[in-house]
Amino acid sequence: MTELRHRGTTENDLQHQQSEDKGSENEGKAEKDGASDSESKPDTGTPGVPVPADDTPEVLNKALSGLSSRWKNWWVRGILTLAMISFFFFIIYLGPMVLMLIVLCVQIKCFQEIIHIGYSVYHSYHLPWFRTLSWYFLLCVNYFFYGETVTDYFSNLVQREEPLRILSKYHRLISFAMYLTGFCMFVLSLVKKHYRLQFYMFGWTHVTLLIVVTQSHLIIHNLFEGMIWFIVPISCVICNDIMAYMFGFFFGRTPLIKLSPKKTWEGFIGGFFSTVVFGILLSYVMAGYSFFVCPVEFNSDHNSFEVDCEPSDLFQLQDYALPAALESFTGWPTLRLYPFQIHSISLSAFASLMGPFGGFFASGFKRAFKIKDFANTIPGHGGIMDRFDCQYLMATFVNVYIASFIRGPNPAKVVQQLLALRLDQQLHIFNSLKTHLTERVCVNIS
Repeated sequence: MTELRHRGTTENDLQHQQSEDKGSENEGKAEKDGASDSESKPDTGTPGVPVPADDTPEVLNKALSGLSSRWKNWWVRGILTLAMISFFFFIIYLGPMVLMLIVLCVQIKCFQEIIHIGYSVYHSYHLPWFRTLSWYFLLCVNYFFYGETVTDYFSNLVQREEPLRILSKYHRLISFAMYLTGFCMFVLSLVKKHYRLQFYMFGWTHVTLLIVVTQSHLIIHNLFEGMIWFIVPISCVICNDIMAYMFGFFFGRTPLIKLSPKKTWEGFIGGFFSTVVFGILLSYVMAGYSFFVCPVEFNSDHNSFEVDCEPSDLFQLQDYALPAALESFTGWPTLRLYPFQIHSISLSAFASLMGPFGGFFASGFKRAFKIKDFANTIPGHGGIMDRFDCQYLMATFVNVYIASFIRGPNPAKVVQQLLALRLDQQLHIFNSLKTHLTERVCVNIS
């Protein structure tokens, strides 16, 4: 019996040892492949993203302690929404340059929130230089985009200052050298056993740059066309978000999409009509002020950025004949509108119909990593990225819309480019233009 017991113990030990050896072999194989189980299996587990604690201010918690969680969340969201709208009005009052600075700050915060999620998920691997390189690439991309913007819109300032002229001339070379330095740093940081994961993070950073930085750059471009192209689209997205929430909260019964179970068809439809009406009314109010409709320009005489011009036809009241059906219903033969109000219908319709898909995309991203919000920066709302997920799609649409239907040749920019040429080049263009105009005059006379 002792022998049998000894033999059984020996066999158990042997099986246990074989199991450990097999486990060690599997671990070694995983290390050689450079991928963990989380990389090769479907999304069945919860990534290691820390769940943010309740960040509601203590004052609000005490004041709303007697309410249900549903109504408490409604009041918290409402109070913070009013606070953010008030802050939005304040920065508009401060002018376009402050708005650009705020856009840059929002961009940096959104980037930080997305990168932090990636770092939190894969923190245990201690990837070298990941966060440092991420912020370095953010610096490179911002230097490239903002340098292009300064050269394009403020060529008078650039040509007058020698350091800026040199930086402008070699801007793309400097930008490429900066990016190439970061690329080489990434290659040098590659560590055996973590190759695949490091390339995942490299892609993560670049997709984040594509979504956040390029879109914020388009917002800046829209702002240079006139503050109205910045304020109306953003306000339409905010209005749609608020009204969709209100209609869904009080009347919502029919789920809209599985990615966002709280979104309803009632909220979607109510938000659409409310946003279109809001866009038309807001456009009417803003189109009458040159502060909102004039492009941002640099005045070389006063060395300052100014918003002053003679409003274009887009912002001049015009009479529009109503169709017979509407004329019989309203009794008005014509309707006096700003042409921009007609364009605002397209902007508000896009904000209502396509803008929410930016939110759905963000919802899918958050569900992929089992998190409720990108961060807990704003009580009741989540992170900055949670508030701006729809704005980035809107920024791209507005930029494309302006380029397709609004912007035409700008004589001032053409003159600026001509003045930057050498004297012989200017004379050549002058003679060519003179010959062309003389031929056209002769043709018209004959």
